[in-house]
Amino acid sequence: MAMWKDENEMFALIKEKLYTPVVGDILDQMGYNHQFLPAPIRPLVSQVPYHDYIPEGETQNNRLKVAGYAMTVLENDVFQQPKKPFGYMTEALDDLKPNEIYVATGAHNSALWGELLTASAKARGAVGAILDGYVRDTPKVLEQNFPVFCNGTWAQDSSIRTYVFDWRCPIEIGQVTIHDGDLIFGDIDGVLVIPKEICEEVIERALQKAATEKTMRKAVEGGMLVTEAFAKFGVL
Repeated sequence: MAMWKDENEMFALIKEKLYTPVVGDILDQMGYNHQFLPAPIRPLVSQVPYHDYIPEGETQNNRLKVAGYAMTVLENDVFQQPKKPFGYMTEALDDLKPNEIYVATGAHNSALWGELLTASAKARGAVGAILDGYVRDTPKVLEQNFPVFCNGTWAQDSSIRTYVFDWRCPIEIGQVTIHDGDLIFGDIDGVLVIPKEICEEVIERALQKAATEKTMRKAVEGGMLVTEAFAKFGVL
């Protein structure tokens, strides 16, 4: 029986109790050894002086973690104004569902995300965006309190350079194949993909490991030797 009553509670537990290193360890133990997206894909808010852009009284914490189901988007570079500007980007945005994350790859000649895309995704109930590429309109994205992970910022427009030609299809980012509906979890240490068919087991085992790590830390801080603690708790 799951440790949560519904998916909203599951995602709340993930963001409150887990961190990508412990989830990655569980995936390794289960034989899924290539689930982290490339290291440059990091929270947008960690790449800029966020105090300049986030309203007074808010923090960056809720922008440093993201958890949801992948809504995969496949793009490609184009080199002149296409017959259909942006391709099927608007259709993909309109198809977003609550608890989904817009996950895009395939185009690298321009920014893949910006202010209006953020507003559109939030309006559909999405919980974040993961871009294998760049973001623009950075201040206007950050002020919307929406987790965005990317390779960096770049103002170059996508309308004449990028074409969305499919969505909810398998995509690859780095060494990871991502299917629509896979669980995505990201924090300051990176972004990983949990295949949907094993996500419940992975999360339950990760929650258990996180609790064990907390216990081991207390033991070491209390004077137990590391070798003894590792033998007892089995984590490091």
